[in-house]
Amino acid sequence: MPRLFGTDGVRGLANRDLTPELALAVAAAAARVLAEQDDYHRQLAVVGRDPRASGEMLEAAVVAGLTSAGADVLRVGVLPTPAVAFTVGDRGADLGVMISASHNPMPDNGIKLFAAGGHKLPDAVEDAIAARLDDHADRPTGAAIGRVRDLAAARERYVEHLVLAGVGKMSDPEPPLAGIRMVVDCANGAAAAVAPEVYERAGAEVIALHAEPDGLNINDNCGSTHLDELSAAVLANQADLGIAHDGDADRCLAVAADGSVVDGDQLMAVLALAMKADGELTDDTLVTTVMSNLGLHVAMRAAGIKVRITQVGDRYVLEELRAGGFALGGEQSGHIVLPACATTGDGLLTALRVMARMAATGKSLRELAGVLTPLPQALVNVRVADKSAVADSAEVQAAVAAAEAELGESGRVLLRPSGTEDLVRVMVEAPTPQEADELTRRLAAVIGSVG
Repeated sequence: MPRLFGTDGVRGLANRDLTPELALAVAAAAARVLAEQDDYHRQLAVVGRDPRASGEMLEAAVVAGLTSAGADVLRVGVLPTPAVAFTVGDRGADLGVMISASHNPMPDNGIKLFAAGGHKLPDAVEDAIAARLDDHADRPTGAAIGRVRDLAAARERYVEHLVLAGVGKMSDPEPPLAGIRMVVDCANGAAAAVAPEVYERAGAEVIALHAEPDGLNINDNCGSTHLDELSAAVLANQADLGIAHDGDADRCLAVAADGSVVDGDQLMAVLALAMKADGELTDDTLVTTVMSNLGLHVAMRAAGIKVRITQVGDRYVLEELRAGGFALGGEQSGHIVLPACATTGDGLLTALRVMARMAATGKSLRELAGVLTPLPQALVNVRVADKSAVADSAEVQAAVAAAEAELGESGRVLLRPSGTEDLVRVMVEAPTPQEADELTRRLAAVIGSVG
């Protein structure tokens, strides 16, 4: 039986896979499990969502589940995922629930859970929650039923936190990012609620794209998975850079002034060098996943920075960061974590730190990102009916072994089943784009025939 929780919570087609009944059960079980781990005191939960239409329905179900288990609820409305995690810590709450499917299409939705302090739950706790979905015993009654109130102040607290953590105190006559013109693509998602204002408060001149969510247009040919329009807007407006967020704004990718894409690996390289220079990079170590380009490893080695590798998923990056007390980690996709300032990936914080580095050095984003020369990389998503059949296939294993033998030490092959969709991701790095594309197509064809 497949695990209920994927790499980033419970996710699926809203009202079909992720039903209100399931949302209620997950929320109630989470409140019960966490209460048992904390001497059964009355729980306080923070609930937020992105603007997709199904979030209204699922928010109601989550709130009902939490209160039915005796938890009080602070409802923060439409805010980024990192804002919910921040508010959990800021208010001393026991639990946070974010209703979002991040970069997925509008019909999908998801439930992300945070424990006290705003940290993601370990696998063991998620499994304990999944095991308690049908537990309806000992429901509270009367005054023991949870209460609900809206927390409008959460937005302003998060904005203030971002500006301080991203660019420091605003005591100078001129704000830190003065002189930087930037375009931000809000993906018609949760970033629209805060991103333009945050960047303007920090001093940047802001041109906003896709910042009018209507519940149906989130991630619709915009945001961090569709960068063409952002690149065109950067060129048309002669901007210094562009920033693209995903639907819940826990990640970002960038576009340089020449319209070229700057991915998460390059952003991590910029921040790692800045933090090393400032004495902030603990043990001169960067944490990233197996998906990061080999070029990142080469650049970090040249700078005297060690790289620790985890499996794919920002939760595993977070676990390694916490275990080692490290100061920077992330993924090529743009989930970047700065544990001194945030308990999860925060695309707005990342963007602020990158622009602060541009302002401090007087260098363009392209100059800063130029420290990393990526190895040509091809990535294909192959839709399959059975991800486990692909993993167990001798034919697929033989095809991968043949590709690896062909590449030798000049590249690598990585196959990874998606944690949130019926996809197998095929990544190949090779000396030339043509070789990477050819091997990727060859492997994708084998996977498609098996899965």
